[in-house]
Amino acid sequence: MKKITYFGHACFELNWNGKSIVFDPFIRGNSLAKDVNVKNIMPHLLLLSHAHSDHVADAVEIALQSNAECIAVFEICSWLQNQGVTNFHPTNIGGKLKRDELTIVHTPALHSSSFDDGTYGGIAGGFVIKSERESIYFAGDTALFSDLKLIGEMHQPQWAILPIGGNFTMDVDDAIVAAKWLGVKQVIGMHFDTFGYIQIDHQHAIEKFKSQGIELHLLNIGEMKELD
Repeated sequence: MKKITYFGHACFELNWNGKSIVFDPFIRGNSLAKDVNVKNIMPHLLLLSHAHSDHVADAVEIALQSNAECIAVFEICSWLQNQGVTNFHPTNIGGKLKRDELTIVHTPALHSSSFDDGTYGGIAGGFVIKSERESIYFAGDTALFSDLKLIGEMHQPQWAILPIGGNFTMDVDDAIVAAKWLGVKQVIGMHFDTFGYIQIDHQHAIEKFKSQGIELHLLNIGEMKELD
C-alpha cells in the first residue's frame, strides 16, 4: 500500500514498501504549515530536488534527527555535509539508486537552483520512485518542457506530483499538458498558495483538470491520502 502525506508547498512524505520518503522540506518558514511538527518527521530517505530555501529549509534538522539518507545533487550534498550531515548520497540527472524494493531515478527539471547566499546549488531536478509494477513522479519545480514526454514513456507513472501555482513554475494549464505527456490520470498539486505570487482558485483548477479527463488532488496540509 502506498500513502502520501502533505506538509505544505512541495513537501510530502511518501510511505511505500516499508520506506518513508520525504521530499523538499519547507515547513517552519511556511505559515500555512504552522501546525506541522518538524520534530515528528523521521524518514528513511530525504530527497531534495534543488537548493532554493523553500525546498531545503528544514532539510538539515530532519536529516540530523532522523539520520535519513539524503539524496540530491553533489552541490546540495556538500552543503549538507558542511552543516554536519553525514548520511548522504550525491546523484545527478539520470542517476538511479536501488533502495530495497524501490528504485529512485533522478530526472531533469527546467528551473534555477541556488542557496540563500547566491551560491550555485547544482542543477534542478525531480524524482521517479519505482517498484517492479508501479511508479510515482515528483516533478520538483519545473516549467513545462518536452522531456516530460520521455519521462512518461520510460517510467509510465500512475501518479504525478506537479507544481501548479505558476509564476515560478508550471501553472494549471501547463500542468494539464504535462499530465497528458506523462500519461497520468491522477495528479497531486504542489507549489501553490504559499506566497501571493502562486495563489490559485482551487475549484477552477480541479474543474480544468476534470474537463481533460484528469483528476487533480489538492490535499490539505497534514492530510494523508492512500494512492490506489
